Amino acid sequence: MRMAFALSLLSLAVWLGLLCARAGFWRVRKPPAAPDPPHWPEVVAIIPARNEAEVIGRAVAGVLGQRYPGRISLVVVDDHSHDGTAAMARAVAASTARPQALAVIGASELPAGWSGKVWAQSEGLAQADRIAPQARYVWLTDADIWHGPGVLAALVARAEHERRDLVSLMVRLRCESAWERLIVPAFVFFFAKLYPFARVRDPRSRVAAAAGGCMLASRAALARIGGFAAIRGELIDDCSLAARIKPGGAIRLDLANDSVSLRPYDDWRSLWDMIARSAYTQLRYSPLLLAGAVAGMVITYLLPPVLALAGGWRLWPAWLAWGAMACAYLPMLREYRQPAWLAPLLPVTALFYLGATIDSARRYWLRRGGQWKGRAQAPVRP
Repeated sequence: MRMAFALSLLSLAVWLGLLCARAGFWRVRKPPAAPDPPHWPEVVAIIPARNEAEVIGRAVAGVLGQRYPGRISLVVVDDHSHDGTAAMARAVAASTARPQALAVIGASELPAGWSGKVWAQSEGLAQADRIAPQARYVWLTDADIWHGPGVLAALVARAEHERRDLVSLMVRLRCESAWERLIVPAFVFFFAKLYPFARVRDPRSRVAAAAGGCMLASRAALARIGGFAAIRGELIDDCSLAARIKPGGAIRLDLANDSVSLRPYDDWRSLWDMIARSAYTQLRYSPLLLAGAVAGMVITYLLPPVLALAGGWRLWPAWLAWGAMACAYLPMLREYRQPAWLAPLLPVTALFYLGATIDSARRYWLRRGGQWKGRAQAPVRP
């Protein structure tokens, strides 16, 4: 009982530290709109797409349907698709008000040392240099993201007003199936804990992060870091790009209102694979960091409910830790319009994440890491 009480105190101390000293990561705060700039600069958008015929149409319609006062171009990079992705993109663009703004190119063969998405983005940037050499900003988005008509103007206004080299939005993930309701809000919650948004935008902090579904980067910042070659082999390309840009320029990350993911995760396996694809990469393929992550997850999320239910009120610190955890999670559940009774179930979700993280390491050691769109992109283990 003494050991159990000590562990419950440790879990409570961890949660008090997270709530008080982690930059308010658990709060959901969205900034007011920035004022319009006196001049709307030119923007070129880039969408890398590999076998995305089912969703690319809505993504293209969203970009070309922007109510943006300045000039906007769109480059879709068809990364060796075999499902008609390029044809679908062209067909949808023809029905928009900016059909001439679309350029569809095919990516050349993937060079050694490059991850697939980053190579496609690099190909898109080269095309952007040809068709929009005067564009001040590059809008990086994905083939499975739809943006509301005011998103680009809000991004540019923010970047211009605050003089930021990178402005990113974490798009609203789909949260409709039972598995999505259990996992998706926690995914954003865990991300915000790892990369507190307040610290991302603080120039005095070294924390850097971005969300790949919506990133507006200044052309000058991309040139300063050497383009996408600077992150050529990265699987977590968005945060890697932010880490490269921040030392020489201001960045910002917020939650989106009107940028929405179109990708469904209707079963546990698809969500498991989403996590396992890059979890061990986040830990830099280190067994030591993996052990630390496992211990941290157990102490932070699993011990409180186990000790509370096993020890009753004698282990009151465990109950307080579990309650603090649930209270911290409530704002994200409200953001995703989910019921409050899911908050005490966060340990169940954490157990799911823990299993997927361990599986991510297993895949790496089996030389199957970073699986996405038919490619195993993680570096080969030594």
